Amino acid sequence: MPHESTPAPGTAATAPVFSPALTPEEGHTAATTLFREVFGTEPDGVWYAPGRVNIMGEHTDYNGGLALPIALPHRAHLALRRREDRTIRLVSPQTRETVDVLDLDAIGPKGTPGEVRHWNAYVAGVAWALEQDGLGPLTGFDAALYSCVPLGGGLSSSAALEASTCVALDEVCGLGLAGTAQEPDDAGRARLVRSCVRAENEMAGAPTGGMDQSASLRCHEGHALGLDCRTGETTQVPFDLAPAGLALLVIDTRAKHSLVDGQYGARRAACERSAKVLGVQLLADIDVNGLDHALARLAACGEDSAAELVMRTRHVVTEIDRTRRLIALLQEGRPLAGDTLAQVGALLNGSHDSLRDDYECTCPELDLAVEAARAAGAHGARMTGGGFGGSAIALVDADKVDEVARAVVAAYAEAGFTPPAFLNAVPSAPAGRLA
Repeated sequence: MPHESTPAPGTAATAPVFSPALTPEEGHTAATTLFREVFGTEPDGVWYAPGRVNIMGEHTDYNGGLALPIALPHRAHLALRRREDRTIRLVSPQTRETVDVLDLDAIGPKGTPGEVRHWNAYVAGVAWALEQDGLGPLTGFDAALYSCVPLGGGLSSSAALEASTCVALDEVCGLGLAGTAQEPDDAGRARLVRSCVRAENEMAGAPTGGMDQSASLRCHEGHALGLDCRTGETTQVPFDLAPAGLALLVIDTRAKHSLVDGQYGARRAACERSAKVLGVQLLADIDVNGLDHALARLAACGEDSAAELVMRTRHVVTEIDRTRRLIALLQEGRPLAGDTLAQVGALLNGSHDSLRDDYECTCPELDLAVEAARAAGAHGARMTGGGFGGSAIALVDADKVDEVARAVVAAYAEAGFTPPAFLNAVPSAPAGRLA
């Protein structure tokens, strides 16, 4: 975990390595086998939740703006059995020799005596958050995790853990909110998203918005999720690239990615400060047509960090506008070719440049991946996720996926960076039950 392919013996050093998604059968077998071997019984079922790639709308979620993610075929698989007491026992392939045992009555937010550490916070934290939302009391449970969402790649491996736990507990505890992956209850899932976000914010200490969890729980197969992060309203936006001869290549830079090291929180704090100076609730309240006036006010506000506030605000407002324009282009239904494709590519490129220059959340590995992909013929490329490491995406011709990937590998080798990994992003189904 994550599950990855490896080059065959004798393969050239520049051959790209792709991280495949487990099939539903493989995921079910892996999680069930781990559960059976550790706990000596059968689970009540196996539930899954996908990681996500954000097509557009970075750092807009906690600013009340728009985002446009898709669910990945790469999923966290959770075999779970309901208990009759309040004990939680958790295991993964990395921790199978030492099962983590928690007490649902004793766990609490980060920084309290009941703090839960590491990946357990994303699972046990969901049970805690559901109860805090009045959806309890719950029982304890035994759970075995097997995930193929690349860790630390900015692809929401943590949200996948939360969402898989949420749909599992929703079913075994009779909450009745999720529906199924085939017939999801969107209003119920929107409520589950709130518990997942609370688990991540308070139990894991990562000050994220709700875009990642919304993608994992509310995306539809073949579509991107147009998400209004202020209202929670969603639109299913067609995003089937194959008929246009296109593919979305994800580049895992292998640069260490973390949302709890202070950088992410510092960006969020700057946005909150900008909103306060401008007298608005959220930066989404700033219309792009009034952006110049808002930036002038920030520049003259007398704050020591005025220049920083200008840059952060400019990114957020223009990124919301780019996301709105991309959603409109995709909803028009015109083939992704010619001028339409050029516009989409320009929006992707503009997003990365803004994240690099104004939000300052890229890193050398991300910038090089984007530059190499563009030079190799990508129609557009940008970082995706929170940044400071993680992944980039490139919109490429389907028959040039390998060519673009090889170009990125070669650029990394020349720079002396750790070789990147790749995956193919196909808009996939939301969290649900496997069996």
